Order: sequence, then C-alpha cells, then structure tokens
Amino acid sequence: MIALLTDMLRISSPLWLLFAAFAIWMFVDAIRRREWLWAIFIFIFPILNAVLYFFLVYRVSAGPALRGFELPGAHDRRRIKELEDQIHHLDKSHHHRELGDIYFHQGKLAKAEECYRAALERDPDDPDTLAHYGQCLLRQQRTTEALPYLERVCASQPDHDYGHSLMALAEAYAAVGRTDDAIRTFQRVLEQHSYARARVQLAELYVKTGQPDLARAELKELISDDSHAPDFQRKRDKAWMRRARQILDRLPAQA
Repeated sequence: MIALLTDMLRISSPLWLLFAAFAIWMFVDAIRRREWLWAIFIFIFPILNAVLYFFLVYRVSAGPALRGFELPGAHDRRRIKELEDQIHHLDKSHHHRELGDIYFHQGKLAKAEECYRAALERDPDDPDTLAHYGQCLLRQQRTTEALPYLERVCASQPDHDYGHSLMALAEAYAAVGRTDDAIRTFQRVLEQHSYARARVQLAELYVKTGQPDLARAELKELISDDSHAPDFQRKRDKAWMRRARQILDRLPAQA
C-alpha cells in the first residue's frame, strides 16, 4: 500500500492525490474501528478496497446523513430547511416550536422568540412551547415577561424537561429579587436531580441570605460528587465547578 500510495503522490493529477488521501483515511478508520480484515485488504490493494470499505462499512455506520463528511452546523441547516418546508405546507405548532429550539440552541434568541410566538398562536397550551418560550425570554433578560410562562408549566408539571423548567423558574425568581421563592424552587429541583447549575446558584443564595454553613455543605457535597462523575458530565459542569470553588474559597472559616 505504501509503495502504491507513494506512486500516486508522485503523479501530479489532483484526482490521484485526492484518492491517495481518501485511501489513507479509510485505512486509518478501519484500524480505529478494529476492522482488521478490512485494514489488511485496504493495505494490500487500496484502489478497490478503500472504495468498498467506504460504502459497506463507513457509510453505513455514519448513517443516512453521512456524518463523516458534515461540516459544523450542516445538520441544523438541513433540519431548518425541512422544518421551513413543513411549516409552509402544514403550518403545525410543533414545527414552529422545533424550529425555535434550533435557533435557541444557536443563540439566535430573536428568531427563536418569533418561532415560539407562532407556535403559541397555533397551540397556546403546549407545555413545551410555553416553557421554552419562557426560557427564551429569560435569556434575553426579560424576566418579568418570562415568569408567567414558567410558572404555568411548573404548576402542572413540576418535573417538566427533567427539572430544567423548574430550574429556570428559580433563576427567574432570583433575578427579580424573590430570593425566598428562588431558594424553595432550587430546593425542589434538587429533591429529584443533582444539577451543578442548581446547587451552585442555591449556595449563592444561601450566602446572600446569611447562611454560609448551608452554602458550604452544598458546595462540598457538589465537589465530592464531581470527583466520581463520568467524564461527559464533568466536562459539561466544568464552569459551574470552577464557580463553586470560587464561592467556597470566599466563605468565612468555620467557627
């Protein structure tokens, strides 16, 4: 394989250079997947086997979207187009909401808000739309507007979105100065979940209300739990853990 690819690289044709890079890519991919037999076949005769491997192994495992070739954001762009077509033909509430969710995660809050409003016009009682619209308003610092939507959802479904709606409600209470309501709501979240986001903000409220011992206990437990958490969770919570340690360092020493 090495000799053949070297010969390919010596040829000036861009197509040969491209295929040489493709064959190396498939060979490396086969090794990473522990497809040893395919790796041997590609090594011995890359011209045919690299192509066969691509269609029989790589493309199948990548799925219909061919994720191995996707650029960042390609899936979102494709889904946005699909939803826009569905909205044009069907104009259903959930299509508007899903489009709003994509824009929300992209940080395009004005576009997300427009989609959520359109969804609510078609179904004013959908809890997902109400909650996501409330969170969209909250992220735009329009807390007073967000509160009724979050309160409405959490009153009927306290664990909506696995507690994330309730956590957003607690953040909204804290933002408008309803500290006691915020503390009680964060405590309700932590009765069912152990989100670092909720625990750190609850500890901050304990500090604010002159309860440093409760804050210290909450933060120490969080830091202890983090040391045993899976890698994906530790990566996700990294910013919150840094904030937790900063708060803990600033707390007065225990008597």
